[in-house]
Amino acid sequence: MNRLAGATSPYLLQHADNPVDWWPWGPEAFEEAKRRDVPVVLSVGYSACHWCHVMAHESFEDAATAAYMNEHFVSIKVDREERPDVDAVYMEAVQAATGQGGWPMTVFLDAGGRPFYFGTYFPPAPRSGMPSFAQVLEGVTSAWRDRRDEVAEVAGRIVTELAGRTLAQGAGDPPGEPELAQALLGLTRDYDEQRAGFGGAPKFPPSMVLEFLLRHHARTGAEGALQMAADTCEAMARGGMYDQLGGGFARYSVDREWVVPHFEKMLYDNALLCRVYAHLWRATGSDLARRVALETADFMVRELRTAEGGFASALDADSDDGTGAHVEGAYYVWTPAQLEEVLGADDADFAATRFGVTPEGTFEHGSSVLQLPRDAGMEDAARFAIVRERLLAARDTRPRPGRDDKVVAAWNGLAIAALAETGAYFDRPDLVERATEAADLLVRLHLDDSARLARTSKDNRAGAHPGVLEDYGDVAEGFLALASVTGEGVWLDFAGFLLDIVRDRFAGADGALFDTADDAEQLIRRPQDPTDNATPSGWSAAANALLTYAAHTASEPHRTAAEKALGVVRALGPRVPRFIGWGLAAAEAALDGPREIAVVGSGDAAAELRRVALLGTAPGAVLATGEPGGDEFPLLVDRPLVGGAPAAYVCRHFVCRAPTTDPVELAALLGAAR
Repeated sequence: MNRLAGATSPYLLQHADNPVDWWPWGPEAFEEAKRRDVPVVLSVGYSACHWCHVMAHESFEDAATAAYMNEHFVSIKVDREERPDVDAVYMEAVQAATGQGGWPMTVFLDAGGRPFYFGTYFPPAPRSGMPSFAQVLEGVTSAWRDRRDEVAEVAGRIVTELAGRTLAQGAGDPPGEPELAQALLGLTRDYDEQRAGFGGAPKFPPSMVLEFLLRHHARTGAEGALQMAADTCEAMARGGMYDQLGGGFARYSVDREWVVPHFEKMLYDNALLCRVYAHLWRATGSDLARRVALETADFMVRELRTAEGGFASALDADSDDGTGAHVEGAYYVWTPAQLEEVLGADDADFAATRFGVTPEGTFEHGSSVLQLPRDAGMEDAARFAIVRERLLAARDTRPRPGRDDKVVAAWNGLAIAALAETGAYFDRPDLVERATEAADLLVRLHLDDSARLARTSKDNRAGAHPGVLEDYGDVAEGFLALASVTGEGVWLDFAGFLLDIVRDRFAGADGALFDTADDAEQLIRRPQDPTDNATPSGWSAAANALLTYAAHTASEPHRTAAEKALGVVRALGPRVPRFIGWGLAAAEAALDGPREIAVVGSGDAAAELRRVALLGTAPGAVLATGEPGGDEFPLLVDRPLVGGAPAAYVCRHFVCRAPTTDPVELAALLGAAR
């Protein structure tokens, strides 16, 4: 065992038995490099990363490679999901130097943490123009020994360039109608008319862009925005990226047609997409959207829920193919022969037609990823349901993909919001209960007495690393959604504690936001990235949560902080809308109000008003429910019953409409402002 044996990260624990003498990230490793006068090799990955596992098997489990690393380097292993700040800083350097990035990430540093050579995956032997990992190690060793001045000059230049990249906030005004219209135009240009989605291969689920499109349609009535969202959701749900048997989405599609996924399943993708499909159903009544939202919610609860009530990070792409070999996608793909073995000839032919399984295969070795082609028809729904159930039962006997059991605060915040809303929309109180249990875990285990968050936990033990901006923003988002769904104001209070930390510790003087707190570990630069990638950036997440909290409480400081943070969306939205979708969605809410709804009273009449309010499509609308004069929510203050009957109050832009007891009138108040 090396020094990773005591880690809480499953990814680090996967490397605890490597012959490489790994160190966790920390000052002790750099002190050792300084004492020995050797460079540091930093390897960054995550547990569900296929090529991380490949490089580990080829190089880090190889005795000769490990011996060379141990003699000439101090080797540091980092889980990017546990330390997103470390990952962000060095990924920025990799991308600046090479024009691309990804994982595994391999960076060579001096004892001061300054990078001087970069890469991602390196093969065990030269391949396709790539040097072998051994050649890279030998080249770096030679440069360190014979050209130290050159190494120092390169490291100094890189750090200087990175330090100069602090983002200017700009005017500080949130985007208005022209900028949001320009963002929509940019998305229309990138839209794939034939296959849906945006851009080419690989094609990622654009969950945050879809949320913007739904909110834009709700605010403006733009049918093109709704059509792009609906068609993309249908294409993803019918394709191989969606698990047609067990529900839930894989990380991305390797092709433009949504056929072959990269098979790992991440909590954050499924949380974001569950919420999008629920919101699409809310806007359109689509049966497909309802089914996918519920199946994805059930997948998260069934496959990712931990014993403590939180949600695990991911399922691996690889699993045992039955021969002892770990193969990508082995758990999910089928051949015609495998269908026949489970179903018999007639039902196998039926299933092959329905799921697009062919003799040639759509994946490797004649296997196919299950899809739901548009032309397959659904004329025998009962038979299809039985076939699907039998295939799922057979698949459950296969060796399962590994699970990364660490609980990441930010991603659990996203799951809380998705499960709370999905449970409320579809009368599934069990889903709301699972969301509440995850929120309870975050409060109990991740939140300390001063409202500071721990980034991760595992097995009922909080990790040592502090939360970053996305943790505060996404957990606040989850708590705010839970407050609206449950009517329990304590979740609004907890969100307020977190957002006060954001304002005090993560904001610059001009309203710009940083990814780490001002008292966090100092790296070679303080990371700061407003762009949304696989998840909402901390910047966008915090902006949306600040805006929502301000609508609940009429707090001018929180509203001002949100608007200043949205200033970057004004600059980036028209230029790169695909990469700031959550920021654009928050801007839609700001432009619409967001609307503030209070429902007072009890009984069936109040419940009907509350449901109408929850199903309103007005972007970012907030809801408080309770008895007249209740102190759970500020929005309930001075809100009496009307004629002794439950009533709904709707305010927007400092103007309140007359209260209503009529659900139809309330629905009209919460529809699009066209």
